[in-house]
Amino acid sequence: MNIKDIRNQFPILDQEVNGKPLVYLDSSATSQKPIQVIEAVERYYREYNSNVHRGVHTLGTKATDAYEGAREKVRKFINAKSMQEVIFTRGTTTSLNTVAASYAAANLKEGDEIAITYMEHHSNIIPWQQVAKRTGAQLKYIPLQKDGTISLDDVRATVTDNTKIVSVVQVSNVLGTINPVKEIAAIAHQHGAIMVVDGAQSAPHMKIDVQDLDCDFFAFSGHKMCAPTGIGVLYGKKHLLENMEPIEFGGEMIDFVHLYESTWKELPWKFEGGTPIIAGAIGLGTAIDFLNDVGLDVITEYEHNLSAYALEKLSAVEGITIYGPHDASKRAGLVTFNLADVHPHDVATVLDAEGIAVRAGHHCAQPLMRWLEVTATARASFYLYNTEEDIDKLVEGLVKTKEYFSDVF
Repeated sequence: MNIKDIRNQFPILDQEVNGKPLVYLDSSATSQKPIQVIEAVERYYREYNSNVHRGVHTLGTKATDAYEGAREKVRKFINAKSMQEVIFTRGTTTSLNTVAASYAAANLKEGDEIAITYMEHHSNIIPWQQVAKRTGAQLKYIPLQKDGTISLDDVRATVTDNTKIVSVVQVSNVLGTINPVKEIAAIAHQHGAIMVVDGAQSAPHMKIDVQDLDCDFFAFSGHKMCAPTGIGVLYGKKHLLENMEPIEFGGEMIDFVHLYESTWKELPWKFEGGTPIIAGAIGLGTAIDFLNDVGLDVITEYEHNLSAYALEKLSAVEGITIYGPHDASKRAGLVTFNLADVHPHDVATVLDAEGIAVRAGHHCAQPLMRWLEVTATARASFYLYNTEEDIDKLVEGLVKTKEYFSDVF
């Protein structure tokens, strides 16, 4: 992988922030977009902007072909059996809410259990809290090991015959932990439960094979994988989706509408009411082409090396606390940390003055923050366009932060 060629395809990286070259280390929040994606979205609006599925004119046909072509690219990207199993949504949050509001609300009852972990993003906690309140089901938490990993023994101890849903993030957006979701799915299925995977932080960085994982649902967002914001995917096994009711009603998702009754279109369109996110889907398809051209295996290995380098360099900074596994083989390309008693927002502010963009706060993971016994952390996250030099600049920025707040050291 020629990192210089890769970086040249991301025009936003070629700028200065506060008089310093931009070092973008916030890809877990949202990735930057390569020029191919930007141009594909612009081309849609400039050359064939039209609604999909509804018209027989040339622009409508071209837009429909591009939109449904993107769905086929997603199918291949995650190795789904059928395009009918690929539903376009606004993102991971909408995808997870769809499973909770449609499948879970219809299938759970009092005494049933939903099992999740302490490392979940709020998007994979709150929907289950709400459906548990409505159905009388119980929400249970799989405990974490001291290093922020999951023990399969703890999964076996938590998941019972009363468990109907297990929902786990594949890669933690705070700890960087890579969870054994394939093995967790097998345990869930042994008890007759379905397996839901939050793939927001994994799909951009590693090969995903939903058939091999044997997950029942898989959710991810486009904006974290070089695509536009506002587009995401819900994968679901066909037999489950066929028996689920849509949660949005209106145009395009219907088959027949009578005065007092309506019927729904077949999959996947019954879950895509209204005008869909056409430009976003086209951009996602182009982003998938870009990632495939680079190679997901190449990206995974490159980020693993960056993560190992970052762990080594950051660990040498006096006063730093790093959260999550210290074994780079157990984690993805991000490092979450605190610097002595300096508030993470202050750390991020000083780094921003040096042109370095990191994330600071609770990262939409307040239960995990309480488990870590902190209120907030700083996070540096990497993608295929980052370099070891970026990490060196981060370390230099942290040294300057220590100088600025020397009274706490």
